Amino acid sequence: MNINDVLVTGTEGAASDYPIDNWGLLVALLLVALAAVISAVLKLGVERRLLWATVRSLVQLLAMGLIISYVIQVNQWWLVFALLGVMIIAAVQITLTRGSGLPKGLVPPVFLTLLASAVLMFSVVVELIIRPQPWYAPQVVVTMVGMLLGNVVSAIAVAITRLFDDMRTRRYEIETMLAWGATPLEAAMPSITSAVRLGLIPTIAQLASSGIVLIPGMMAGQIIAGGDPVQAARYQFVVLAVISSLTALADTLIVMLVYRVAFTENHRLRTDL
Repeated sequence: MNINDVLVTGTEGAASDYPIDNWGLLVALLLVALAAVISAVLKLGVERRLLWATVRSLVQLLAMGLIISYVIQVNQWWLVFALLGVMIIAAVQITLTRGSGLPKGLVPPVFLTLLASAVLMFSVVVELIIRPQPWYAPQVVVTMVGMLLGNVVSAIAVAITRLFDDMRTRRYEIETMLAWGATPLEAAMPSITSAVRLGLIPTIAQLASSGIVLIPGMMAGQIIAGGDPVQAARYQFVVLAVISSLTALADTLIVMLVYRVAFTENHRLRTDL
């Protein structure tokens, strides 16, 4: 069984055997509402954000399901890549929203990093590992790139937040290094290393716990869809391995592109950082 069988025929079988109807969605919403009540009782202050995020997630997922269904029916390569373009643009906004305390001027480097990651995902994961027919198969390209892109977004948001937070903490150390003739890269390197390391920690933890503690979403979905569990495990391992590699590459690329934002043209640390 290949991934096209899993994503098309396998999913159709799962939809007919184990449908999630409106009642199922309502139960899930009630569980979130219970969590919101707990937040309100304990005065955690996250109930509104939790409820809003839940409603937004439901609407976005259902909308994306309808869009992907349409793209699969049309089955045109240009429409697939148009959808990927919209996803990358949205990912830029989400990345900058998730980050905290970020300076201005990060849109171009974030866009470049996400675009490079998406191209690498498509070239390696889709075309070299999965090799769908046709080469632009929407059910493969959109789902795989979207899944991997989501992980990269989270990783680089953590990395750039850590980078600038660490540089603020090290302000006097960095200014001293610059005064003694260090280049901006040399002065920022401890912060760069710390940012890349922190961005990799969740990915490494997920990779280490998968299979025993955690059955990840893609593997679980394929098994529920009636796929071979061993084959599903292979696909999940490929995804996790690629996520680890892409996270390291994306984190390194983004911090190398943005660290100079913290410095002025005459190699001084910005006072408004």
